[in-house]
Amino acid sequence: MQDISGLPEEGQQLINSYGEGGFRVSGVRYDGSVLVFPDRTQVWDIGSMDTLSAASLQPVLDAEPAVEILLIGCGASMAYIEDDIRRALREKGITIDAMDSGAAARTYNVLLLEGRRVAAALIAS
Repeated sequence: MQDISGLPEEGQQLINSYGEGGFRVSGVRYDGSVLVFPDRTQVWDIGSMDTLSAASLQPVLDAEPAVEILLIGCGASMAYIEDDIRRALREKGITIDAMDSGAAARTYNVLLLEGRRVAAALIAS
């Protein structure tokens, strides 16, 4: 696993490491894909970019407080995000950035520690 720890505020969800088919967030190991918000992490039933949809991102669309930036970790490499997904997020005022899952995890930590309203949708690879 790649260690990427930092110093979060109490209760913040910081991604500690990634790899080997999962993620460690605030000391808890998650096998498979996850949605990470500043205040919580949840298992995400997505195995690949082929199954990504606006519906699969509903927890992000419904998040309170609202998400400002969504980082989509596409797995081992960056992938194209379909226009309908981009449109659904844009309608909620959410900016998205797609990249490989390792880069998304590292970028999430930086933005979280800057106090941004960020979330990460991370596909395990």
